[in-house]
Amino acid sequence: MAKTFRALVLEENQGKVSSSIRELDDSALPQGDVTVAVEYSTLNYKDGLVLNGLGKLVRTYPHVPGIDFAGTVEASDSQEFKPGDKVILTGWRVGEMHWGGYATKARVKADWLVPLPAGLDTRQAMAVGTAGFTSMLAIMALEAHGVSPASGEVMVTGAAGGVGSVAVAILAKLGYSVAASTGRAETHDYLKALGAKAIIDRKDIGDAPARPLAAERFAGAVDSVGGNTLANLLTQVKYGGSVSACGLAGGAELKTTVLPFLLRGVNLLGIDSVMCPKEKRKAAWARLANDLPKELLEKTITEVKLEDLVRLGGDILKGQVRGRTVVKPA
Repeated sequence: MAKTFRALVLEENQGKVSSSIRELDDSALPQGDVTVAVEYSTLNYKDGLVLNGLGKLVRTYPHVPGIDFAGTVEASDSQEFKPGDKVILTGWRVGEMHWGGYATKARVKADWLVPLPAGLDTRQAMAVGTAGFTSMLAIMALEAHGVSPASGEVMVTGAAGGVGSVAVAILAKLGYSVAASTGRAETHDYLKALGAKAIIDRKDIGDAPARPLAAERFAGAVDSVGGNTLANLLTQVKYGGSVSACGLAGGAELKTTVLPFLLRGVNLLGIDSVMCPKEKRKAAWARLANDLPKELLEKTITEVKLEDLVRLGGDILKGQVRGRTVVKPA
């Protein structure tokens, strides 16, 4: 068993964050009762913020980022997991407050891990990652509020990104008629291949709404953009419809009125994947293993190395990363 591990390490000096790839001793790993040999991680919008020293998400340096990972238990002081078990971690402020998955090893609390469900391998799990896990939580919330394929068209905003790509693919497989919103013309064929029936230009929904209520169109929506896009979307949701809000790439402010809620009974559903309870996590991962079209998932994957992450961390903040980026630390 190797007593060292390879990691992307961030340092902070006078407010500026720098990175390097290092070989570290196992004694550098943080506290935790399970040590995992990391096989894959992934790149999310939040990772982009951390890699660029933005958002004040990291309080202590040196730091190993990476909010997701999947791999094999190497050592465990927990009754729940034993060496050889395949596990997934998303959320719990790992990669922010606690060292994360951009390394060949991680040490975390057992309560933060879930078993890898049958039907997924560790690479597929990280192709899903926090983005896909969040998508599944958003879809489950829509279902719980009565949105079904029979309800009508469902919108996915930021559709070419990580959350959006998985949401489009799952909703299409479940039989929904999906409208995908994107600002990148070069992704139209990609989104149609994932199952989108209609493509909506981001410009058509990205401005502040002109009226408190517009014509009813969407039975539900998965919104990863926020800001004006979410405000505009709310004005177009059908009576009794729901929007799962799970991102803020377009801004944290929401300038809207109460009319969609009072006159159409629209539900705005907040989706949190970071502190999500463990049993709900297991249910979502079981759904992903069953409902995710894996042949389409493969088309969304770009596999990269630790050395690529600083560049890609800037790209994802500018909306220039398509689909899912899987990181192989070894």
